[in-house]
Amino acid sequence: MLYWYLPPHMHKARGIMNVLGKLENIASLSGHLDRVWHVSWSPSGKLLTSCSGDKTIRMWGTQWNGGQGAQGIDWTCKAVLQDGHSRTVRRVSWSPCGRLLASVSFDGTTCIWSQKNAEFECITTLEGHENEVKSVCWSPSGSLLATCSRDKSVWIWEVDHEEDDYQCVGVLSVHTQDVKNVCWHPYKEILASCSYDSTIKMFHEEDDDWFCVHTLAGHESTVWGISFDKTGTRLASCSDDKTVKIWQGCHPDCQDGDSFRSTAWKCVCTLSGYHTRTIYDIDWCKQSGLLATCSGDDTIHVFQEDDVESSHQPTFNLMVCVKSAHSEDINSVRWNPDGSGLLASCGDDGIIKVWKYGQC
Repeated sequence: MLYWYLPPHMHKARGIMNVLGKLENIASLSGHLDRVWHVSWSPSGKLLTSCSGDKTIRMWGTQWNGGQGAQGIDWTCKAVLQDGHSRTVRRVSWSPCGRLLASVSFDGTTCIWSQKNAEFECITTLEGHENEVKSVCWSPSGSLLATCSRDKSVWIWEVDHEEDDYQCVGVLSVHTQDVKNVCWHPYKEILASCSYDSTIKMFHEEDDDWFCVHTLAGHESTVWGISFDKTGTRLASCSDDKTVKIWQGCHPDCQDGDSFRSTAWKCVCTLSGYHTRTIYDIDWCKQSGLLATCSGDDTIHVFQEDDVESSHQPTFNLMVCVKSAHSEDINSVRWNPDGSGLLASCGDDGIIKVWKYGQC
């Protein structure tokens, strides 16, 4: 089934018929026994990983069934990772090399999984957070790992891949409430976090210590998700206040040292009136520039920026609105990094869905 949407006010405002996008649901994957919290594609885009309240991680891939075209492709569960966590697995993140997978849990731990002999096994368990660990993310070099927790802290771990050793090099306790998410800059060691305290923080290493160098305030409630664009000059955020905000920073070539510290990040665009409940996740496609959001209103939205000369005051069109994309709250959306236009989603209904984006 295809879904497309263009709000009537866009026709009036622009006086022309915009090109519409469409989403086709090409696969619905079941197997988890509880809500699915997060989905993550491997760097190659060939594997899709999901994690759940059933304490397991599942890996999904495709196989040819002998048919023609899309009908000849089946999505199957390739592996189930269990016995790593004793409570809900909240989030998973692939290392840039694609050899390692990090998972975090309400049990307060982070597990590092390594692929050996075509199977994944837990090689390290990181401890230290006092409460549920909510998010995990690898730095673009793979030499650092960031985690965040309900204990209001962000931890940064230094990775020695030869020894499979992980050392905590920073405990950042600058948020005043539960930290929901962490996200690295696409190619620099700059970290962003967002929190129940309605703010976004940015961290940078200076003289072997990590410091908060920017606080982005503007949301009126919990900030659930953050995502950098491909240049790292913009950050998108989504919130319990039902809005998406686009934050503009400095040029990517200036995001080190004094230039990065002195340049303020400003909100240059707010998208509101689209979702009717909390927006739980957001993902900025590094290939197409499309922005996907998901919500407690069971919908998925895809936005595209206008092709205009001034990037300091961007405007975004709603290209697709998929109503009842899941039967319950949608917790995560992620674009496939291979540029194929595939979008994965998951929700409280325990289902993972794969969508294909295209233009009408």
